[in-house]
Amino acid sequence: MDRGQNAGSNFKGGFDTLICEEDLEEHPPYPQSTWQQVPFFSMTPERRCRLAAGFLALLAAVLLIVDIGLGVHYNKLTDTRLTVYDAELIGKELEELQDTFKAVVKNTTEARKQRDEMRTQKEVNWEFEHLTKMSTDYQQQIVKVTKDIATLRSQIPLIHGGCKHCSPGWFLMNSICYYFSFSSSDGLKSWQKAREFCQTHGGDLAIIDSKDKENAMVNQLITHEDLSKPLMGFWFGLRDTDEETTWKWIDGKHLAEAYWNDGEPNNVGEEDCAALYARENFFKAWNDAKCAVPMKWICEKAPTLTE
Repeated sequence: MDRGQNAGSNFKGGFDTLICEEDLEEHPPYPQSTWQQVPFFSMTPERRCRLAAGFLALLAAVLLIVDIGLGVHYNKLTDTRLTVYDAELIGKELEELQDTFKAVVKNTTEARKQRDEMRTQKEVNWEFEHLTKMSTDYQQQIVKVTKDIATLRSQIPLIHGGCKHCSPGWFLMNSICYYFSFSSSDGLKSWQKAREFCQTHGGDLAIIDSKDKENAMVNQLITHEDLSKPLMGFWFGLRDTDEETTWKWIDGKHLAEAYWNDGEPNNVGEEDCAALYARENFFKAWNDAKCAVPMKWICEKAPTLTE
């Protein structure tokens, strides 16, 4: 019992005492025992302060390590959040770039379409210009051919029960012989003197009572006259001497279809006789003039028939 009690007493004392090298150095053990256990509360205040300081330093180190670990972990979480945010931002920018790209593609397509349309329109304009030029050329050819046909018709006798002939200097046109005073030797005459010339040669001043006659005679004038000089009028068989503004042919018939120039007849100074001019628009080839004015003239008469 005593031994057990002593053992228990010694064991309990181990928990109530704290031994360190500094204590052993400052207080060496008694010679009778190997170790001497010193109770914590029996330490001097200086020893207790050192021990507490060491403990606090150890605790501070542990807290520092924990704090560093938490900081690293927080930084990782922050980096992760920034990465997600950046990914979302990049995604939005990518969508904007895609929209911009689509808009650029659309604008490019529209620009190409407009360019193609402009190119097509330009080609159409070129073709229209070409066709217009061709049409003008064709029109000129038609006018020339028409004049040639009129000339040929006037020179080819029509056969009807025999050949129709005209006197020298006269030519056949639409089954009628005509005389145009183109020669300078004929000179110029008043309306009345011109009529007397025609009557002397078996005819009279020409009666132009149809569009075909009008066109044929104007073509004859255009063919033989120098159009670079001032136009010279040709007397024909129309006047209004009997009654002003009442125009009659020399055969007594009233004028039905006229081919007056713009503003004609104006009866300036008693212009009672009609004259024909070499105008391209044969519908406007007539002017009224004073009957005493010297001009050229046109005669007509029936052809002579031969078997």
